[in-house]
Amino acid sequence: MKTTKKVKSTGRFGSHYGVGIRKRVLKVEERQNKAATCPFCKFKRIRRKAAGLFECKKCGAEFTGGAYESETLIGKTIKKMVTQKSFASSAAELVKEETTTSYSDIEAEVAKSMDEDVAEEVEVVKEEKPKKKKATKKVKKVKEEKVKEEKVKEEKEVAKKE
Repeated sequence: MKTTKKVKSTGRFGSHYGVGIRKRVLKVEERQNKAATCPFCKFKRIRRKAAGLFECKKCGAEFTGGAYESETLIGKTIKKMVTQKSFASSAAELVKEETTTSYSDIEAEVAKSMDEDVAEEVEVVKEEKPKKKKATKKVKKVKEEKVKEEKVKEEKEVAKKE
């Protein structure tokens, strides 16, 4: 593989495709080949299976991320919010204080909608059932061939009896 000081790994393209595209490819490849850690076991080697799918080589955990990197900026922000639990604790406090203090109409509606959302989530979890896989074309062809073979065998048996 050709590499150069200025264009690094995109030197393999030579003068093809234009400078702008080669620079974009270089940025993507640098992010893609950067070392990353597993979010579950903190092992330093993970493997990209497909766009957005990653697998840990040690524990075998599969997880999602960005197209080329295991953790995106938005994902990091959400993870930090969840670990701090600052948004959830304040919402829980509002619901607890509903009985002791008087709320305005808007705050009461928010607390009521939070309770309804929790109830809906429980119902949705109960209603979900695994979907049955549909037969593929190959499976259908194999079944049709078996049926044809059985018919041929039956016809032979009938011919032998006559």
